[in-house]
Amino acid sequence: MKIAYADFWPDFCPDTLPLTQIIRSIIDIQEVKEIETADFLVYSCMGESHWMIPDKAVKIFYTGENLCPDFNACDYAIGFDWLDFGDRYLRFPLYYFYKDICNQMEGKHLVPIEKILKGRDAFCSVTISNSNRNPIFKDLYYELSSYKKVDSGGKWENNVGGPVKDKYSFDCSHKFSIVCENSSTPGYTTEKLVQAFAANCIPIYWGDPEIGRVFNKKAFINVQDYGSIGEVLEKVKAIDSNNELYYEMLREPALIDDEYSKEKQLSRLKDFLTPIFTLPIDKVRRRNRLYWGEKYISSRRNLFQPYKSSNWIKFKEIIYDIIH
Repeated sequence: MKIAYADFWPDFCPDTLPLTQIIRSIIDIQEVKEIETADFLVYSCMGESHWMIPDKAVKIFYTGENLCPDFNACDYAIGFDWLDFGDRYLRFPLYYFYKDICNQMEGKHLVPIEKILKGRDAFCSVTISNSNRNPIFKDLYYELSSYKKVDSGGKWENNVGGPVKDKYSFDCSHKFSIVCENSSTPGYTTEKLVQAFAANCIPIYWGDPEIGRVFNKKAFINVQDYGSIGEVLEKVKAIDSNNELYYEMLREPALIDDEYSKEKQLSRLKDFLTPIFTLPIDKVRRRNRLYWGEKYISSRRNLFQPYKSSNWIKFKEIIYDIIH
């Protein structure tokens, strides 16, 4: 059996994708570059070449971005959304692959207060380089800065002498950290909140409106629970000026339930993938390949055929570099 990867970031190598290691632990499978020859295709959202793979192949959509899967195009999908779609979908946020910070996050409430406070003499951190996102982070930054200095360690509004090289160490010297997703969609939670928890900051979070389904809202300040940024500032002031309130929040576990621990989620991912790669391939095809399914794929192939050119691929790489 052969597997190919497509539509990931420029210079993508399968070895850099943790998902690849899990697939290799399930089956000894040959990796090929020519997607037309593959029995399985793992693809993402940064291209259109996946439309060109033969219908016989099993397609698995995997995303680290805020995009819903198109089940007319894929047999299976792994993403952020809270979806129930039989054996075809698994919610698996990208941060579970950040094993070290997940371990620190899960044990953060067990760290002695004295150890947390050592060297933590700054008020609040924020680390943003790409400002092409919801502007709520700017409102938070300027509002909190009216109270005390907020150290900005990214390229945006940098006030610490240049972008920091180690975000974790930077956050470890602060009591609070502003944590904003690029956009707000139910289920879309990236590693940003986990990183702040791992550094034993109190996150000031904006993003996933259903964040409380996984994370303990007693352990952080959820901006969307307040009527205004001014109310958020008053909450921050109350915690900052009262050690008991601050310690109480630090002692709260990050997760609401052990079910959302890294180990259990990685186990769920392996259980999800195992039948896909071990059952006969004709038993694991799911998307419609007849009539309307065929018409749907055919129309997309015709639409995206021009984007296979080398000039378009080069242009796409330039745009990716500008955004990131």
